[in-house]
Amino acid sequence: MLAISLVFGSFLTVLFLIVGLLVGWTAREYMMNYREVPRPHPEMFDGQGNLIPDEVIAFNFDNYHDYEDTSDEDDE
Repeated sequence: MLAISLVFGSFLTVLFLIVGLLVGWTAREYMMNYREVPRPHPEMFDGQGNLIPDEVIAFNFDNYHDYEDTSDEDDE
């Protein structure tokens, strides 16, 4: 009974390995060939539609509130 279980287990292990390799290879090929290529934002083009060769500067403004100026408790 142990020999039969080992034979079936090894066949199932090899079968799952082969199926996993085929599914992984197919998914990789799909992602490499058919995935949408990221497009640049419209702000990166000039008036004629060409990409601007300059460096892009990005600003990030956090929601910062200066509560020290409006605080009346510290003035007393």
